[in-house]
Order: sequence, then structure tokens, then C-alpha cells
Amino acid sequence: MSKPSRNITASKAVIADKREAILRAAIKIFARKGYFTSKVADIAGEAGIADGTVYLYFKSKDEILHSIFDQAMERFIAEGRDELAKIDSPVERLRKIAELHLQRLGADRDLAVVFQVELRGSTKYMQEFSAAGFHDYLEVIRKTIEDGQNSGVLRSDIKPVICAKILYGSLDEMVTNWILSKKAYPLQPMAAEVLKIFLDGMAAK
Repeated sequence: MSKPSRNITASKAVIADKREAILRAAIKIFARKGYFTSKVADIAGEAGIADGTVYLYFKSKDEILHSIFDQAMERFIAEGRDELAKIDSPVERLRKIAELHLQRLGADRDLAVVFQVELRGSTKYMQEFSAAGFHDYLEVIRKTIEDGQNSGVLRSDIKPVICAKILYGSLDEMVTNWILSKKAYPLQPMAAEVLKIFLDGMAAK
């Protein structure tokens, strides 16, 4: 009686593995060749599958790009919430957010290039992605800042949503500088430098 259930589970695992392989191949291709000049055939070749197989899992190159963003943001937010749940101090939670942000992208340069360059190739894409997981990520930062204001450790005369965008923008610029730099250096330590400035300006007087 349990055999069909096992078969369904195995089938779902195969589909998930194949989708993951296609997305990883797409990240490499988009980072190397650029989204707009890349072809589905390039992605298929990198993944070691036939061109038509890609279309069994994704309708178009646009959907692949969206899936890269959605998957990365979903994982990042889920992992971040798990880590933040262990920390009581709003200030320490902000430190952890900054560290995780730079740690995740610093560990995957191809993904960083896709996020920093290819996802911003048009106003249309930026609007779509801003309305998706990016909003949820900003909300995590905003809520943490609001908690700090409510507890009296962060100044309360600045709107939390503005502060969240400022912190995100600072981290975002660190990633952009990192991928464009000709000098190799670890990205995660930049979180401490950003937080020095941000928290000094946000500290309750």
C-alpha cells in the first residue's frame, strides 16, 4: 500500500534535483555571459541536458531568472529568521542580518553577479523583483529596527522603513564593489564596517 507513495516521493525528488541543476547552470551562464545574451541552449549545455528538457521545468528564460531570485530569497529569509529567532537584542539581530547578507553572497560570486547586475537589467525586472521577496527581506530588517526603537536602544525619530532601506543599500553597495574589484578580499568582514556607521547614527541619545 505504501509503494505508490514512495514512488511519488522519489519522483518529486528527481524533479527538484533537475530544477536545481538547471538553476545552478543558469546562474553560471548568466554570470558569465549576461542574461540578455544567454540562450536556453547555453543553460542546457552547462547542465548537461537537451535543450527541450529545460522547457519541461521552466516555460522561458524569464521564468528561470525569476526562479533564481525567488529560491535565493526564500532560502535566505528562512535561514535568516531561524538565526534571528535565537537572538534577543535588536542590535545583535541587525549585526546578524548584515553578516548573513554578505556571507551568503560572498560564498557564491556567480549568484552575487546575477543579483547585483543581471536582475537590474531593466526597470521592468527591478519592479517585479522589488514586489516579490525583496519586500519580505526589507520587512525583516524594518521589524528588527522597530523592535530596537521600541526597546529604547535605537533612536525613534527616523522611520524604520527608511532605516531598513539605508542598511540594505549600504550592504548592497559592498557587494557591488566586491564583484567589480580586481582585488580579491573576503566580503563578510565588511558587515562590521557598515554596522559601525549605521549603528552610530541610529543609537539612542
